[in-house]
Amino acid sequence: MSEVETRYPETEQEVARIVADAFAAGLPIEVRGGGTRKGFGRPVQAASALSVAKLSGITNYDPSELVMAARAGTSVAEVEAALAVNNQMLTFEPIDHRPLLGAEGEPTIGGVFAGNISGPRRILAGAARDSLLGVRFVNGTGEIVKSGGRVMKNVTGLDLVKLLAGSWGTLGVLSEVIFKVLPRPETTLSVAVAGLNDAQAAEAMAAALAMSVEVSGAAHLPESVVHKFADVGVRGSAATVLRLEGLEPSVEVRRARLIAEMSRRGEVTVVEHQPSLQLWREIRDVVPFADGTMKPVWRVSVAPSQGHQLVAALRLKTGVDAFYDWQGGLVWLRMEADPEADLVRRYIKALGGGHATLVRADAETRTSVPVFEPQSGPLLALSGRIKDQFDPGGILNPGRMTAAV
Repeated sequence: MSEVETRYPETEQEVARIVADAFAAGLPIEVRGGGTRKGFGRPVQAASALSVAKLSGITNYDPSELVMAARAGTSVAEVEAALAVNNQMLTFEPIDHRPLLGAEGEPTIGGVFAGNISGPRRILAGAARDSLLGVRFVNGTGEIVKSGGRVMKNVTGLDLVKLLAGSWGTLGVLSEVIFKVLPRPETTLSVAVAGLNDAQAAEAMAAALAMSVEVSGAAHLPESVVHKFADVGVRGSAATVLRLEGLEPSVEVRRARLIAEMSRRGEVTVVEHQPSLQLWREIRDVVPFADGTMKPVWRVSVAPSQGHQLVAALRLKTGVDAFYDWQGGLVWLRMEADPEADLVRRYIKALGGGHATLVRADAETRTSVPVFEPQSGPLLALSGRIKDQFDPGGILNPGRMTAAV
């Protein structure tokens, strides 16, 4: 499909006018931020595109209150730079999908919350939506709506705020987001256990998370991918890596306790501060599968104890590579050829449930395969009613999440 015309409004009022005109004309719009995740989700069939990339700028930031407000098109880089001046950070550690998707442009803070984009620290800090306090957005009729605020007090508003997070632009065009931030840890290091197989790694990660040492990242890098991390000091035929963060004296005490426990399971090495930061950026950004191809990549969420069972079952049927995050509860799968959607989801269901999202595939595949986890009948009906309330004309990112939404 040829590239559609893209409009770049610079104010919320311009966004509202564009959407209102499209609603009146019954013309669908593709909603974008920086365009770095355009290849994520089903291809949108739209007459034109609206990018909020010029609707940018930090509108309010009080470091003492740990709260920031920014227009939706503000780049993540600008947000993180402002936070770094005050030794603060986005605690949910959003993935940069550009390496995996081969995309260009700049990720925006609105896009992060629209997709509920989170990273390895989710096991401790929660998802992006858990940091979101308030939003301003334009609904599908061109109305400007404000929900939530700078503190988590309004339950009704909070529900609406969380509803927008993860809706991928199908319910409204975000114009401003208000979110909480946290202090940046003084130091970071990782304890790496070499040579564990997938099942042993799952048990080791569970043991580490059960200890009172505040592990903020737990990932397993099997033999097929561990060589990708040699530059950051990870060695062995496989590596199970556990991150510790905080004040240096506290980290040192916790490191000693964690090493004592993990040394019973395999050879232990320590990845110090700077290489540890790089290690977790590369895990976050799925660097092992950022290979310049369009081989299908799945993001699978299951019970942490069952991730390795899913991979073992799939390997009996098809060509698949994998590594694990979130204590094994997040499995990144790269398929050799076909995405095998029915097989993947059938095995997930057999293991007790979970969900799978097809993060990377060519446009033809993303049109024919359910990219997001299919919803049950009642949930699908509820989603349809919500969509009708926010976007009665069905003009915002039509088909992005399902053929109907």
